[in-house]
Amino acid sequence: MNRKDLIAQLESNPTPWDIIIIGGGATGLGAAVDAAARGYRTLLVEGADFAKGTSSRSTKLVHGGVRYLQQGNIKLVMDALRERGIMKQNAPHLVKNQSFIVPNYKWWEGPYYGLGLKVYDWMSGSLGLGTSEWLSTEEVLRLAPTLDAEGLRGGVLYHDGQFDDARLAINLAQTAVEQGAVVLNYFKVSGLLKANDKIAGVQVRDEISGKAYEITAKVVINATGVFSDSVQQMDDPQKPVSIAPSQGIHVVLDKEFLPGEAAIMIPHTDDGRVLFAVPWHNKIIVGTTDTSVNQIDAEPIAQEEEIRFILEHAARYLTKDPARSDVKSIFAGLRPLVKSTAKKTAEISRDHSIIVSDSGLVSILGGKWTTYRKMSADVINIAAVQGALPYQEPVTKELPIHGAMPTSDYSTADYYYGTDKTELLQLIDNQPALGVLLHPKLPYQQATIVWAVQQELCMTVEDALSRRTRALLLDAQAAIEAAPLVAQLMADTMQHGPDWIEQQLRDFHEVAKHYLPNG
Repeated sequence: MNRKDLIAQLESNPTPWDIIIIGGGATGLGAAVDAAARGYRTLLVEGADFAKGTSSRSTKLVHGGVRYLQQGNIKLVMDALRERGIMKQNAPHLVKNQSFIVPNYKWWEGPYYGLGLKVYDWMSGSLGLGTSEWLSTEEVLRLAPTLDAEGLRGGVLYHDGQFDDARLAINLAQTAVEQGAVVLNYFKVSGLLKANDKIAGVQVRDEISGKAYEITAKVVINATGVFSDSVQQMDDPQKPVSIAPSQGIHVVLDKEFLPGEAAIMIPHTDDGRVLFAVPWHNKIIVGTTDTSVNQIDAEPIAQEEEIRFILEHAARYLTKDPARSDVKSIFAGLRPLVKSTAKKTAEISRDHSIIVSDSGLVSILGGKWTTYRKMSADVINIAAVQGALPYQEPVTKELPIHGAMPTSDYSTADYYYGTDKTELLQLIDNQPALGVLLHPKLPYQQATIVWAVQQELCMTVEDALSRRTRALLLDAQAAIEAAPLVAQLMADTMQHGPDWIEQQLRDFHEVAKHYLPNG
């Protein structure tokens, strides 16, 4: 992807576009892939970076949702399990089979969770990832030797999916472009165009160059997640809010706290949520919390009580109690839950909703990463009708995502490049200095930064260290220390001067300090 080329396509394309999508997270990018693959002339604009918000801050799971099964939301679980299988089929370089252990400390937990997970297996059908099984105490400790053995009565092992969320977002952007869409990050919508009280397009500003555009379309989709209300209120200032945001945080620890390959799932915490401890990029992610928030921020910050909650719950189940000093990074995200009458956000459904306003703005709300493809198909079906577009069947069920290739080794830092890995290695062959690591505590070579700028619309140091690599999430202090080198590599590639480097480092440090355990 080349930004200049994409802007040239934007400026030379006859208007109106068939579809303009606002929002470059999971849903917006999925919708761009779906629309372009059907042959619709599609433009996606994102005000910040792709997956800057919720879509890069998940628990990194592709799952049906064991908790939703407990709640009796059978349809959501069935849809999600089906989509989990399709996601692994279409992006095998990013989605892997992950085994989970549910440790049992009470006599009834084994049969209760074991039978429930057998139902989960059955619901997966032919797209299942593996069969659940009961484990003895000895088998549990062999697979997860750092679990607290006191009172342990065995466990249940089951299978779900794991992925890298921000990397899938980048690959979706690339896929959309390959299908003929124009996708642009740092293109911020400032208003909606109307003709005869009907939505006719968007006013947008290129945040990099400062250039403003008015772009018309037959239909506009609002796929901005937690920011959906702000776009809906551009259309109708009297529109009541439809999003009930909930904050979840994750704490990242060294692998020594859970050295095996299996993840741990604790089905019931003090606030009623499921707690996961999941191996990811040779670290352990522990989360998540569920905290109602009133303010929607682009950079949500973990609250002190949330951090304490995670560490205290982890200490209950691990032989070594994680201390604040053991934390490598803390990241927070906001869930775009659809407003309901539920008393707790943990009880609000992750089902998605699609709203068409009187003026024709199509807004998609809620949902989760696992079901992004189905959400995308649903919203494009409705948008096609709203825009009087010729109906085309969705084709994404069997459409490979950019980079797709069978992968058996997920242990290396560059596994998620898939078919791009060959060209990345060629970059190092041509410039051996790019084979040097960014930092001794980070697994990324300097070539990944140059590649991100050249091929992945990476515009800022934060883009590079948070989403093109996952350095900020894996080790915040190391990412901060690597930032000057990253800024220099980007400046050399983009032909920016020292003032750009200085500003980028200030901006990155302002964000990164909140990922530090004592930030």
